[in-house]
Amino acid sequence: MMLNCSPAQAEEIEAKESQAKKTQAKETFDYFAYGSCMCPVDLKRTLGEPTWPFVLGPATLSGYRLGFYSRSNRRNCGVLDIVRDEKAEVQGVLYRLPWRLSTLLDEREGVSSGWYRQETISVRCQSQVYSHVRTYAVVNKLAGELAPNDWYFDVVLRGALTCGLPEQYCWQLFEHMRHLQAAQLPLAA
Repeated sequence: MMLNCSPAQAEEIEAKESQAKKTQAKETFDYFAYGSCMCPVDLKRTLGEPTWPFVLGPATLSGYRLGFYSRSNRRNCGVLDIVRDEKAEVQGVLYRLPWRLSTLLDEREGVSSGWYRQETISVRCQSQVYSHVRTYAVVNKLAGELAPNDWYFDVVLRGALTCGLPEQYCWQLFEHMRHLQAAQLPLAA
């Protein structure tokens, strides 16, 4: 609402606001996290600054499902990946990150070593569709799923709960990880 301004001033204000939005769009990128990066505390560890202010909210990626189709040597366990599946959805966290963090995020995801690759997707967040969103997918997927360790299990669930993913989805995620861990426990002699 414009108060006490001429049509020319209102037009000038509108033009400046439009330019500010374009500048902001060039200085940031949207990122959909579905694994350990859902946890703002864990993401801060990598990016070197608080990431909670960059959280836009819980988001849904349609046409994909989650799976533990990669092994992290650093974490010594299975880690999450997304796989195309037209009948499925993945819940995660949508961030709007400053471009200055792009290289650090690529490093965390192992892009230069060919572990994960960037994918451009669209997600729904708070009844709005966001296009041109970055996420990451494993390049060389395992044939079967590999269980997460307890640390990874905890950080994924902490991120899901902290950022407000649906309770039912959190329980499904919990049960899936618990099932994988139980199936891969060594048998007692």
